[in-house]
Amino acid sequence: MGLKARLNPYKIAMKTMEPMSALSDYVDKCGLDYGLIELVKLRASQINGCAFCIDLHTTRLREHGDTDKRMHLVSAWRESTLFSDRERAALEWTEVLTRLADRHLPREALDRVRDQFDDDEVVKLTMTIVVINGWNRIAVPFGYEHA
Repeated sequence: MGLKARLNPYKIAMKTMEPMSALSDYVDKCGLDYGLIELVKLRASQINGCAFCIDLHTTRLREHGDTDKRMHLVSAWRESTLFSDRERAALEWTEVLTRLADRHLPREALDRVRDQFDDDEVVKLTMTIVVINGWNRIAVPFGYEHA
């Protein structure tokens, strides 16, 4: 998929983009379930209104075998029974970190994510959320276009 954008940072400042790409590649292979990683990326991208990333991560989820029904319900995961306790904790953690400026971190959210993930996985999950929020903050202002 070729990148169409109002401003293409890869053409303008490739060296600046390399560390972001390397971190992104690392979290994709960090040991967390790939489907969970993509679910988290989809939810953060929905919150941030990044059409490019929503399209990319729904495509990847579908290729990974996830269902359209689950993808349609990601934004309403609290009301759906289609998500496991582990996925629910990850989605909540995604929302809390993505909206960190809107409210203080609820201690209970950390407790819930630690009930489902060991400490190493919490760090990996957190870095995944940091990375997708970074990509959203690059793709939206620079006008990345979905396929």
